[in-house]
Amino acid sequence: LDAAGLTDRETEVLRLIAHGHSNAEIASQLTVSLETVKSHVAHILTKLDARDRTQAVIRAYQSGFITPQ
Repeated sequence: LDAAGLTDRETEVLRLIAHGHSNAEIASQLTVSLETVKSHVAHILTKLDARDRTQAVIRAYQSGFITPQ
């Protein structure tokens, strides 16, 4: 992926998605609105050419961009 042009915040959101957090949990943890998280997720999906959150995480793992903890 080489970050696929993700912003630092999008990268942070992707890592939280990979750890199984819901949009609401991510919003609470990052102290942003649910709509902001949804916007970040939409940008992540577009930039990674992924159809859903699961595919985005799989692509990030396969590329080594993020690693399981």
